Amino acid sequence: MTAPEASIEQTDAGAVVASPGWFVLNVADASWERSERAGEWTNLEPEAGFEQYGIGIHVLQPGQPNGCYHSESLQEDFLVLSGECILLIEDEERRLRAWDFVHCAPGTNHIFVGAGDGPCAILMVGARGEERGLHYPRNDLAAKYGASAPEDTTSGREAYREWPREHTPVRATWPL
Repeated sequence: MTAPEASIEQTDAGAVVASPGWFVLNVADASWERSERAGEWTNLEPEAGFEQYGIGIHVLQPGQPNGCYHSESLQEDFLVLSGECILLIEDEERRLRAWDFVHCAPGTNHIFVGAGDGPCAILMVGARGEERGLHYPRNDLAAKYGASAPEDTTSGREAYREWPREHTPVRATWPL
């Protein structure tokens, strides 16, 4: 059996994987999105997503959380590629730097916040499956960083109701 090559389309914001199959894509050429509150990110997969896991890179400026403090019912793994960030994990703070690896077993509450003097890039990988569920707890530590859901919820819509919904397609500003 031969696996098909995916098609890659060029957009104003960069390259987007447009069909299933194998592909090679330079991160600097990929389409990225930007949110003033949550930084910049690219998902390195087709719009429909990969079946078994999600993968992307998130770039945070100092003080920017990448989302709301949460846990997932499947494992997630993270590798800090450059810069510094603060990991909020199970109601603790851990300072991270380039090449620190974080494994979150199912049910681990966590979120990242940019730190240091410049951008922090994090490779993010998460398992997928029908049993995947998320929980966003109200958390005082995360609230100090603007990263807490307003109340405990399993609804992403509720957790992010105070966050701007606009994500602007942009060209990569990372790698620097």
